[in-house]
Amino acid sequence: MSLFSKMFGNESSKFIGNVAEIVTKINAFEADISKLADEDFPKKTQEFKDRLAKSENRKEMLDEILPEAFALVREAAKRNLGERHYDVQLIGGIALHQGKIAEMRTGEGKTLVAVLPAYLNALTGKGVHIVTVNDYLSRIGAVLMGQVYNFLGLSVGVINSNNVSYLYDAKHTEEDEVRDQIGEFKIVYDFLKPVSRKEAYQADVTYGTNHEYGFDYLRDNLATSIDNLVQREPYYAIVDEVDSILIDEARTPLIISSAAGDSEDFYIKFYQIAKQLKKDTDYEVDEKLKAITLTDSGITKAEQLLGVENIYTEKGIKYVHHLETAIKAQAIFEKDKDYVVKEGEVIIVDPFTGRLQPGRRWSEGIHQAIEAKEGVKIEKETRSSGSITFQNYFRFYKKLSGMTGTAETSAEEFLKVYGLDVIVIPTNRPIVRKDHNDLIFQTEKGKFEAIAKKVKELNTRGEPVLIGTISIEKNELLSAYLKQEGVPHVILNAKNHEKEGEIIAQAGKRGAVTIATNMAGRGIDIKLGGNPIIKEEYEFVKSVGGLFVLGTERHEARRIDNQLRGRSGRQGDPGETQFYVSLEDDLMRVFGSEKIKTMMGRFGIPEDQPIENRFIGRT
Repeated sequence: MSLFSKMFGNESSKFIGNVAEIVTKINAFEADISKLADEDFPKKTQEFKDRLAKSENRKEMLDEILPEAFALVREAAKRNLGERHYDVQLIGGIALHQGKIAEMRTGEGKTLVAVLPAYLNALTGKGVHIVTVNDYLSRIGAVLMGQVYNFLGLSVGVINSNNVSYLYDAKHTEEDEVRDQIGEFKIVYDFLKPVSRKEAYQADVTYGTNHEYGFDYLRDNLATSIDNLVQREPYYAIVDEVDSILIDEARTPLIISSAAGDSEDFYIKFYQIAKQLKKDTDYEVDEKLKAITLTDSGITKAEQLLGVENIYTEKGIKYVHHLETAIKAQAIFEKDKDYVVKEGEVIIVDPFTGRLQPGRRWSEGIHQAIEAKEGVKIEKETRSSGSITFQNYFRFYKKLSGMTGTAETSAEEFLKVYGLDVIVIPTNRPIVRKDHNDLIFQTEKGKFEAIAKKVKELNTRGEPVLIGTISIEKNELLSAYLKQEGVPHVILNAKNHEKEGEIIAQAGKRGAVTIATNMAGRGIDIKLGGNPIIKEEYEFVKSVGGLFVLGTERHEARRIDNQLRGRSGRQGDPGETQFYVSLEDDLMRVFGSEKIKTMMGRFGIPEDQPIENRFIGRT
C-alpha cells in the first residue's frame, strides 16, 4: 500500500465508511419487512414504482427508496433461496447501484448481490441488463434468481445465441425442490418459456451475453422497420466478469457480415505453397505480435511455385496478402489451441475462457486459410455490414457497473476508459488460503512429470485438485501423464463444455481431480465435499486441506491467474494454490528465459527438479 493510501485511506475504505449508514438503515427495515405476507411483496414493488413515477428527480428518489428496497430483496431471497444477504453483500449492491465496479472474491455470492441493484433500477420500468460471459450462466442466473424477482412482482427474460430467447415461468412449483438442490450448476429448463427476442427485452430484468446484446444492437441498426427492432434504449447494465468483457475483449469488434470474396481454389493453392515454405529459412515468426515476415529466399521460392517473376509487380498486393495469410494459418494458428475442428467446421476457441465460439469467424481470409489447411469446406469470405467494439457498445448505457473477483489490478484502466471506480468489497469471512511460490522447471516434460507426482500424492490423501491449463492440447497431454501415474480424473475443455457446470461443481469432492482450461475460473462455485453439500464430506475435505488449485502455466494477464487461484478458499474455507512453470512455456519463452535455463543447466539441476520463485508470482 502506498504512503498516500496509508495516510488518507484508499478509495475502497472511504466508500465503505460512507455507506455504513445506508447498511444500518437497510438492517433497521428487516424486522418490519419480515412480518409481511408473501402477497404483500408485489404490492410493495408497485408502491415503489408509484413513488418513482410521481418524483421529479428519479435519481434522488431511487437513493431514497434504496434501504427499504434492498431490505425487501433480502427478505425475498431468504424466503425463496434460504439465503440472507450479508452486510458486505449489501455494500456490493450499493456500489453497483452507484455505477461502480465491485471486486468480490470467488464464493462471495456475486449472482445474489446483482439482484439488489437490478431490482431497484428495474423499478423505473426502463429495463436492466445483466451481462454474463456465456449462455449457460445467463440461463443459470435467470432460473435461480428468477424466483426472487418473480416473488417481488418483476419479470425476467433471457437472450441466448442462435436467436433463442426465454421468459422466466414460475408455474412449475413441483420442480422447486430439484432447483434448490442443483440449480447452482444445472439448468432446470421447466422454468424457461421460449419467447420472441422482443418479449425477452421487454422484461424488467434481462440476462444475456455481451455478444448477444452487441449483435442485437447491430441488427437493430440494420432493421428496415420499427416493428423489427428488438432492443429498448440502453439504460442500466450490470456486467459480470467485468474485467473479461470490458478489458480482455474490449477491442474485439462484433461484425455483421454478408458473403463476398475469393474462390475455394485460391485458398487451397496458397495453402499448398505455404506448406512448402520453411520456418526461419523462408519466413520468420514474431510470437509476441503474432505476425510473420517473408525472407528474400521465401519470396523467391513462392514466385517460383506461382510461376511469376515478381509477385509484387505482376500480381499485386492481393497475392502477397493471400500468401502471408496462408503462412499465418500454418505457423501461428494451432489446432486444439486456437481452434478445433468439429463436424467439418473450424470453430474458434476463446483465448480467455477456453470456450468454443460457434458462429464467430476470423476476418481477412484467415478463417478460409485455416479451412484449407484442415481440408474442410471453405466458406466464402465476408464483407462487413456493420461493426462495433464492446468498448463502444457499453458506453451507450446511461449507467454501467460491474462485478468480478479480479478488478483491482486494472483499476486505472477502468477509470481512464470507462470512468468506473473499483471498490474492493471485504470478504464475509477472513481468507485462510495458502498461495505457494511458483516452481520453475527446465522443460515442459519435467514439469508435467512433477505435476503428475504431486497430484498422485494429493489424491492418495483424498484432497481434491483442480488443474488449470491454457489450452485443450495441454489438457490432453497432462491427462496422459496422469493416466501413467494411475490417477483417475475428468477433463473439462471446450470440446465438452455443455456439461462443464456439473463437472466443475463437483471438483471439490473427496479425491476429485479435474483438469480444465482456464474457463474453470469463471462463474461456477466449487464447494468442498461436492454440491449439494454433505456435512461429513465437507468436514473431511476441510480436514485434509481443502481444494488444491494447481496452475500449469502463467497467463499474460495476471488477473486470469488470480481468477484460477480464487477457485480455492471460498467463504473462509482452507485451500492451497501453486503454479508450476517451465522455461519452455509460451510466456517464458517469448519474454526471455535463456539465462535461467543456462544457469539451471550449469548447476546440473534435473528436468523434474524445480527452483522456487516469488518474482514470477508478483509480475
